[in-house]
Amino acid sequence: MTNQEKSDKGVLAHLCAILDCFSQERTDLGVRELARLTGLSSSTAGRLLQEMKNRGILQQNPDTKTYSMGIRLLNWSGVYLATLDIRAIAMPIINELQQLSRETISLYVLDGNDRVCVERLESPQNVRIVARLGLRLPLYVGSAGKVILAFLDPDQQEEILRTVALQPFTKHTITDLKVLREELARIRQLGYGFSHGEWILDASGVAAPIFGPERKVMGALTISGPSQRFSKEVIEKYGREAVTAAMDISRQLGYSSHSSSTQYRSKS
Repeated sequence: MTNQEKSDKGVLAHLCAILDCFSQERTDLGVRELARLTGLSSSTAGRLLQEMKNRGILQQNPDTKTYSMGIRLLNWSGVYLATLDIRAIAMPIINELQQLSRETISLYVLDGNDRVCVERLESPQNVRIVARLGLRLPLYVGSAGKVILAFLDPDQQEEILRTVALQPFTKHTITDLKVLREELARIRQLGYGFSHGEWILDASGVAAPIFGPERKVMGALTISGPSQRFSKEVIEKYGREAVTAAMDISRQLGYSSHSSSTQYRSKS
């Protein structure tokens, strides 16, 4: 590798590190804070930030001098979403599921040790749960995350359980590894998962896994709303509906129930 190639690789790594510092909870950052978060010197961070601003990757507040995401990233995200097959396939099914439940329907995909919301259709009811596009959450929290985690390859699942700290989002978040393992076993038995207030208090969700070829879990489909509307009977009903909808998506993605001895099913 030439010195120029090494230099270019370093710059790309620095740019990615800078972008990774931004989140929905941390949208505006200054040069010194970004330098501290990335381990770069203030001069290097400042130079890279200015170049990213010039290219529309970042924008700068003229008053506070802090940086935030630029319009160019929105263009890139649109290209990504347009080529995301699972999203295109799921949309008609999401619409149908929302008409059945009149609750918020969200589509999450697996990304590393997290799940990311790539599509959602909000409930038409006045009191509802809103899942932001791009929302990233760990797999151990909430119905969608637990469903994905439950159906992961056993080695991958064990690696996550071994290395990810179970930090509480609310008082209902599962932070005991033994309890989480029992929950994952129950989800595999039912074919769907549910949660009450695990990452938002007073919010409940029911989720079913989405599979692709070779029965690899790719994501999850969630029905969510205020906990007061999620009785035991409603959860069981939504569980059946979510499994049916997720299975429809899975088949269109190339999933076959005959590809594995473990059957994808739910209790009726």
